[in-house]
Amino acid sequence: MEKKGNHTAAKASTASILSVAMVLFASHAGGGFATGNQENTYFVCSGWAGLLSLALSMAILTGIIAIAMRLYNKYDLHSYKELFEKLYHPFDKLELVFELFFYVMVIMAVSVAIAGAASALGQYFGWNYYVCIVLVGLLVFFATIFGERAVQLISTYMGTAIMLCIFVAYGYGILKAGNVGHLFSVRFQNEGFSELPKAIWNAFVYAGFQCVQIPTMLACGAIFKGKNNNAEGKSMFASFFMNTFGLGMAVFMLLCWENTFTKTPNGSTLPTLTVLQTMKVNWLLVVYGVILLLCLVSSAITLTFAFVDRFENSKVVDKVPTLFEKRCVLSAFIIILSVVISLGGLTNIIKYGYGYMGYLAIFLIIIPLLTVGVRKIRKG
Repeated sequence: MEKKGNHTAAKASTASILSVAMVLFASHAGGGFATGNQENTYFVCSGWAGLLSLALSMAILTGIIAIAMRLYNKYDLHSYKELFEKLYHPFDKLELVFELFFYVMVIMAVSVAIAGAASALGQYFGWNYYVCIVLVGLLVFFATIFGERAVQLISTYMGTAIMLCIFVAYGYGILKAGNVGHLFSVRFQNEGFSELPKAIWNAFVYAGFQCVQIPTMLACGAIFKGKNNNAEGKSMFASFFMNTFGLGMAVFMLLCWENTFTKTPNGSTLPTLTVLQTMKVNWLLVVYGVILLLCLVSSAITLTFAFVDRFENSKVVDKVPTLFEKRCVLSAFIIILSVVISLGGLTNIIKYGYGYMGYLAIFLIIIPLLTVGVRKIRKG
């Protein structure tokens, strides 16, 4: 009986480890990397070295999240604010810098979702990009006010569906590309190791702006409190393989088709969609287009509602009479700001907006967690 009980507990522990690993994978593999724009901006641009870069980036990201969760659980903390106060102590006010980073990244993510959805509508139907931005912005606004619960419920299914679709699309694209070995052999002869320094830097930048996932992962990883089997490290070790495999397939396929989508007008905005259009796989093109659009819109709605939920009881809207009106004001503010940022275009937001926040995160989050964070875990 005792052995059976121990076996059941071990299985439950494994299930919780894998479930937390899957949360990071689902969050990372949402609308952002489904478009192909992030992979093209940070990894495909480095040629063959981009494959090493993405693996390094995922190692950094999963490593620092494991450290953050371990620090959070070891000292029985209850919010990401307390975590960064603990990390930065005795310079506690530095925590406000992370708070600013987090809010800016959420706005950027909403902007990317709106810009991506508008770009998809434009590429599918030939509509004007600016008209599409306004339409998507209005859709997000009304859904946030009236239908946020339903959208949050289906967003998980949308994310799962797009991940499955993307894996099919990337796998088919790699097979369709033909002589992949010859392609990479020629690229290595032409590029050598010249792109490696840039690839390493991009790995840190990409991991940096993905640190916006930390608050979510702290909440999920709290189930490991009181565990002594390094569950945080094991979950992120599993997540490393999940994310590296998914991102690796995406980058590998786009490297195979780089000469195609880069020479297509606006092809680099939605590289995956451009490649599917080139391959003329109509059924996959239709399924991908619908799911991509729904995933981007639902991501924008979920993020906007999270922002609204954070501030609807704050002093900022204290003078607004009803809760419904407070939500309208806050939602309108976030969406208008995101729509204005979206005017810069999806590629520019990812390249410059995400890029600058990634630079900041290297010094604000990655280095402190890898040094001070590890020391405080050992000291504790």
